[in-house]
Amino acid sequence: MALAMGQSHRYQGSMAIAIDRPARPPEGGGAAPARRLSVLLVEDHALVREGTRELLAMDPALRVIGEAERGLEAVTLAAELRPDLVVLDLGLPDIGGIEVSQRLRALPDPPHVLILSVHDDSDYVLASLRAGATGYMLKTVSASDLIAAVWACAHGEVVLHPSIARALTEDRRTRAGEDVLTGRETRVLALAAHGCTNKQIAVTLGISIRTVEAVCSSAFNKLGVVNRAEAVAQASTRGLIPIGPLVRPT
Repeated sequence: MALAMGQSHRYQGSMAIAIDRPARPPEGGGAAPARRLSVLLVEDHALVREGTRELLAMDPALRVIGEAERGLEAVTLAAELRPDLVVLDLGLPDIGGIEVSQRLRALPDPPHVLILSVHDDSDYVLASLRAGATGYMLKTVSASDLIAAVWACAHGEVVLHPSIARALTEDRRTRAGEDVLTGRETRVLALAAHGCTNKQIAVTLGISIRTVEAVCSSAFNKLGVVNRAEAVAQASTRGLIPIGPLVRPT
């Protein structure tokens, strides 16, 4: 089935390109048509940006619909194009990637965000997760792992580069007693780690959505975090919940 294409956009001056965007599946009943995953690429170094675009092009089901080298331009493009995912560098010339993540989260139709950075410091990682990022990968990542991370993040799964997970484990050692999760908290976070919404978790576990929210709040307090992504990252790196290998969702 052919996909409807929107109008091409291009900003003059500093680099910000929007390429034709595939139409979203229609809302309501009926089966949704096959579509490619739309990605906005934000990176200020042209060579890295071009290389990342070529890596993503290895998967024909991924489509880079826009590129920007500045944070403010990225937010503008995201609001206009509504990508499924933003692949975002932290070190941008105007506003940093963490602030960009916060602004993207405030959009009416916020995309998922995958940080792609050279910084492996746990402070950057935790700040990014608090700002709304779903995943954090280093620029040393292989093509196959980057593509897998893109698909996982786009489906709401929390993804961390292996060395990032090790760093979090070293920097945030489990505190005796207060960090122990209950069985229900463990099950809820394990489902959240695989992209399940509160409603899906409630149906799976046979509990109410309000109970899911209360369980999440309790887990957040024990782990000293403020959102689901950070909670999953902390719990998985501490070995409190199991996280399987990255697998592209079907």
